[in-house]
Amino acid sequence: MSVLVFFAVLAFSLQMRSAMEQRQRIALLGRYLHNYQIESLMETLIQGYLRAMGESDPERRNSVWHVMGQHEERLVGQLEQLQTDLAKDQGGAWRASTLPLSLPLAVHWLPGASFDLRALLRVHTQGVSSGVANRDALSARDRAFRLSAELLLLQHSCHWFCRSKMVASARMFARHQTHYLQLLAAVAPATRTAYLQALGGRQSG
Repeated sequence: MSVLVFFAVLAFSLQMRSAMEQRQRIALLGRYLHNYQIESLMETLIQGYLRAMGESDPERRNSVWHVMGQHEERLVGQLEQLQTDLAKDQGGAWRASTLPLSLPLAVHWLPGASFDLRALLRVHTQGVSSGVANRDALSARDRAFRLSAELLLLQHSCHWFCRSKMVASARMFARHQTHYLQLLAAVAPATRTAYLQALGGRQSG
C-alpha cells in the first residue's frame, strides 16, 4: 500500500508542477499579447476569408477582400511589433517542450526536445507578411486559403507553447476541423521549412 501511496503522491506532484509551468507560460505570453489586438484580428480575418470565398456576387466579394486588406496590414504591423518586444525579453522562459504531452521540467531534462516561441513567431510573422504581400502571385481564393493556414498554424504554436502539442492540435480540430499536418501542408513551403527547423526537426502527427 505504501508503494501505491508513494506513486500517487508522485503523480499528483508532477501534475501540479506541470500545471504551474503552464500557468507561467500563459501569463508570460499574455503579458505581451494584451497590448495588441492580434487574436481578434486573426479571428476576423479567418471568418472574412471564409465569407469572401463563399460569396457568389463579385462586387460583394471584392468589398470583403478590400476590408480584409485593411485588417491584414494591421495584423502584420502588430505581429512585427510583438516580435520586436519578445526579442528584447532575454529573461523570459520562452522555451517549451516538443513532446506531445506536457511534462514537468521537460525543457530542463530534454533541452534538445524543445523550441523557442520567439523563433516560431519570427517564422509566422514572415509567413503572414509574405502571404499578405502575395509574393507567390496566388489567386485571391488560394491566397486566402494559404493565409488562413498561416494564421491557424500561428494560433497552434501559441497554444502549444502555453499547454502542449496534443492540446493545441485537439483545440485546432475541435474549433476548425483541421488536423495539424493539414496546416503544415497548406502553409507556404518557405514557412513549413523554417517552422520545422525552428522546432529542431521534422514533426509528425
